[in-house]
Amino acid sequence: MSDKMRMIPFGGLLERMMDEWRHSRSLFDIPEGDFYRKSDNRIYDVFGQKIAVPLGPAAGPQTQVTQNIISSFLTGSRFIELKTVQKLDALEIPKPCIDMRDEGFNTEWSTELTLGQAWEEYSKAWILLHFLERLFDLGVPGLDRSFVFNISVGYDLAGIKTDKMQRYLRRMKDSGNEERFQGWLKELDNRIADPAFLKGTGLENRLDSLKGLSADIPGTIVHNVSISTMHGCPPTEIESICRYMIDEQGLDTFVKLNPTLLGYEKVRGILDDLGFTNVELNPDSFSHDLQWEDARSMLGRLESFAAEKGRRFGVKLTNTLASINNREVLPGDEMYMSGRSLYPITVTVASLISTEFDGHIPISYSGGVTIHTAAGLLATGIRPLTLCSDMLKPGGYRKQKQIAEALETAPGWDLPTINASAVNALADRAATEKSAMKAFRGTNEVKHFGNLPLTNCYVAPCVSACAIEQHIPEYIRLVGEKRYADALALIYERNALPSITGTICDHQCQIHCTRQDYEGPVNIREIKLMAVEKGMDEWRKRWSAPQKRPGPKVAVVGAGPAGLSAAFFLARAGFPVTVFEREENAGGVVRYVVPHFRISREAIDSDIDVIKAMGAEFRFNQKEITVAGLKAEGFDKVILGIGTWNSPRLPVEGGNSNIIPAAKFLYDFNRGIYPENIGETVVTVGAGDTSMDAARSALRIPGVKESWILYRRSFEQMPASQEEYEEALEDGVKFAWLRNPERFDADGTLTAR
Repeated sequence: MSDKMRMIPFGGLLERMMDEWRHSRSLFDIPEGDFYRKSDNRIYDVFGQKIAVPLGPAAGPQTQVTQNIISSFLTGSRFIELKTVQKLDALEIPKPCIDMRDEGFNTEWSTELTLGQAWEEYSKAWILLHFLERLFDLGVPGLDRSFVFNISVGYDLAGIKTDKMQRYLRRMKDSGNEERFQGWLKELDNRIADPAFLKGTGLENRLDSLKGLSADIPGTIVHNVSISTMHGCPPTEIESICRYMIDEQGLDTFVKLNPTLLGYEKVRGILDDLGFTNVELNPDSFSHDLQWEDARSMLGRLESFAAEKGRRFGVKLTNTLASINNREVLPGDEMYMSGRSLYPITVTVASLISTEFDGHIPISYSGGVTIHTAAGLLATGIRPLTLCSDMLKPGGYRKQKQIAEALETAPGWDLPTINASAVNALADRAATEKSAMKAFRGTNEVKHFGNLPLTNCYVAPCVSACAIEQHIPEYIRLVGEKRYADALALIYERNALPSITGTICDHQCQIHCTRQDYEGPVNIREIKLMAVEKGMDEWRKRWSAPQKRPGPKVAVVGAGPAGLSAAFFLARAGFPVTVFEREENAGGVVRYVVPHFRISREAIDSDIDVIKAMGAEFRFNQKEITVAGLKAEGFDKVILGIGTWNSPRLPVEGGNSNIIPAAKFLYDFNRGIYPENIGETVVTVGAGDTSMDAARSALRIPGVKESWILYRRSFEQMPASQEEYEEALEDGVKFAWLRNPERFDADGTLTAR
């Protein structure tokens, strides 16, 4: 795929859209069902312009070419911040220039088009958005148009004053006399007048609404501008650019500010508290950037100057955060952080400015806008909200519709100014916002682990992450349709133990769920359990015993998960199978080691009952089993599912014998047998799921007051799932990271390094 931007002619865009609509009822792969249609009549004021929703793409990949702007509009964008332009146009930016595995990083900056091409793309988009709004009835009663465009320019005053930048500004402020602009309007009129234009689209009845459209499309594309400056730009230069735009260009002006206003220590502390210790910052970049004292006085002067000139002035928060390039993905020594990790930082900058100016300076906000944060931001009076990183993750433009719909019920839409106290409260909450924490997304990558097929090369990561590759999307759909028995039947195709795995599976599917990058992963495990609980009775009514077939007589040694699964599939296939188990019941580790407070006996028995109904026989209390003995008894095949019960002893000096393997401790705990003289403090070494079980179980033993987990690595390297860790915290388990036991003396003193 080429990394060059390819512009599509105006007529080609019209043909492409209408042809796609005829065949698939979509535009640029946005299906009709994902078009945003406003459901209320709220109208928002943004810098004196009326729009339907104060939401849209920040200056970036989504606003560089016409088709991207259209895709943004269809899914909810109504404040469209166009890609930044500057005197150095036609840039060739090394690729890749964006890394969105979690917190976003990029090394791009302004548009890769020439200034002339940028004007063409923005002008075509301006005309076509009017056309699509009218064609699909996406507007709002009382508004000539539901959207506005905002230009973004940089990076110095001398560059802005060059002839080609001046021409760009003139055209964006008034394209009415531009030959190409008028030519596109005429081409649109000709298409609308052609009966074949909408033939076969199902939109023929909309032709009347399109008549006279070109006369309603103004040549004035923008009324406001966002000013972007380089890191380290002097405050006098920033102020000069703003004054020039307000006075000589007559544009309402936002000035983009950097997160560095907070200072290195504050930003470093926020990132560390969120868990983004992997983001490396250069303190020098903070000292070279605009300082708060200079910014405060500059903003005050510009606010007064704009008022004198009859223009509006505000700030755009924030730019991306300059970071040291330590990921070996993007080119160069420096990269720029964006996305959810920027949210608490940007809100804190907003709090600083809102408090200083009592909410009277408008804020255009971009910094971690997601479904989790958008409504809270709007409730403070901050608007518009623009996003980029979230739309570069799975789901793309269509994620924006979810946010736009959420804003329809959010308060704050009619606030005349920003509520400073509300922003301060939001900044306090942002410091602990769960969706902004590194742990919320984790370190797992949503990807397919095997080879993709040559054609139809789509594979759900949840399926490939599952050890038995269950039909996860399909059974989720069936449960959503309340076809619980059908869902359970589908689950049983590959999963012999849906009740057990619906309760305590380590759910790698959820860890790799693509919804990680939306509101959080789908609760796949719980959905499976729902199919069991609500579909079992109906499934049993439909089910018939498998037909017996001639074949080998099979012995399965061990009635744990492996043995039970083998018995299920053999019995379902009609083969005679007998399970031998040393304990008095089936379930293995699940019944005898996993604590009872994590899984009920009923959940275990539910799966075993099905296996018995399939025809499998069970023999319990089998203490002495040999392959030779089973062969002598007439079994043709033997499957061993005996588990791994042996635990290596910790190499700890000191001679204290009270070092108990976790499996033995949990086995005894489940039978109500506790270690003698256990004391008030128990330490578990290791941080896997079994360690979490042991530490939580210890707190349930009479006399134990503290339960600690020691782990030789960092929190980020912990093998336990986030869910198990959080449940341990809730129970009161304490953690010591980067600690390894060295000596355990007979007096109970534990020495760790």
